[in-house]
Amino acid sequence: MTAVGVGGRAERLLNVLGERDLDQMMVSDRSNIRWLSGFTGSAGVLIISARGHVLVTDGRYTEQARDQLDAAGATDVEVVSARTLSDQHSAIIAATGGTTIGAEASVVSHGTWSSFAAQIDLVGVDGVISDLRRSKDDAEVELIAQAADIASQALADVAPIIAVGVSEREIRDELEYRMRKLGADGPSYETIVASGPTNAALPHARPTTRQFVEGDTVVIDVGALVGGYHSDMTRTFVVGEPTDEQQRWYELVLESQMAGLEAVAAGVRVSDVDRACRSVFESAGLSDLFVHGTGHGVGLDIHEEPFLGASGQTELVVGDVVTVEPGLYRVGTGGIRIEDLVVVTSEGHRNLTTHPKDSPCLPSRRTT
Repeated sequence: MTAVGVGGRAERLLNVLGERDLDQMMVSDRSNIRWLSGFTGSAGVLIISARGHVLVTDGRYTEQARDQLDAAGATDVEVVSARTLSDQHSAIIAATGGTTIGAEASVVSHGTWSSFAAQIDLVGVDGVISDLRRSKDDAEVELIAQAADIASQALADVAPIIAVGVSEREIRDELEYRMRKLGADGPSYETIVASGPTNAALPHARPTTRQFVEGDTVVIDVGALVGGYHSDMTRTFVVGEPTDEQQRWYELVLESQMAGLEAVAAGVRVSDVDRACRSVFESAGLSDLFVHGTGHGVGLDIHEEPFLGASGQTELVVGDVVTVEPGLYRVGTGGIRIEDLVVVTSEGHRNLTTHPKDSPCLPSRRTT
């Protein structure tokens, strides 16, 4: 597995903070802490400062922190172990030097913010690290690609067993088992297997004990987790022969998704990608059945910047890893969604998702 080094990330953060007349930041978000230091524990606050970086955690994670920081190349981060919340508070105050510091207002609770604000000046700087995290380096892209390959292979193994009488949860369980067998740390999120005229019409349906019947659309949204990095993919199948309406919907969704992919490139506004997908449905008179955004960034979080929606003005940059996932949904009919995961490159983009999407027909069971 490719190791993800964090060298230079703290300096990049300090450069951005300097543009805001700040020389330090208190980082509380777990994914941001991991991105800056390599530390994966569930308790810790990271101080990135021009005076020296400090990770404050407790005794459960002291040795883990030292090992993970060394492995990630964050050897310039001091690990401070504090047993009680009061001790941790004091250690954080000491690490800041008692002066002004940036903080994640959307992550820190009101009570914690108020407690620190009584002793130091806190300045909200939400979004600074998420913007830096957007452009993935080669090691990050490789881990995401590995995760995408695992999810694609798991679906290739499991899709042939979709049949009348098999339940949504059985397919969910088989997919998650296969991903772990193939080397994933686990699923990226609760795997979606949604079938029939009602469940498949719900974009984020949870798998149930419902058994497939002839004529069902089956929406499968699956991703793997590898080395902390996520993947995300959706494919839709029909149990049996597609009806004329199902075939028409599938071809429209595929056309929409391909138009969105074609639009993905550095310098393109996220709203333009959304527009490319949505215009296909508008031409077909079905735009009201596309009820969510076109996509989102993927990395240490399954949903992160940039978000591909109708009102977004953000421009894609080289290194962005994003989904393109249009869909059509109607209760009584079901739903169809097709989703790929791509990385933005200097030439346009590279698709990390390999599972076929040319047809809603189920693949045949293997005979060997």
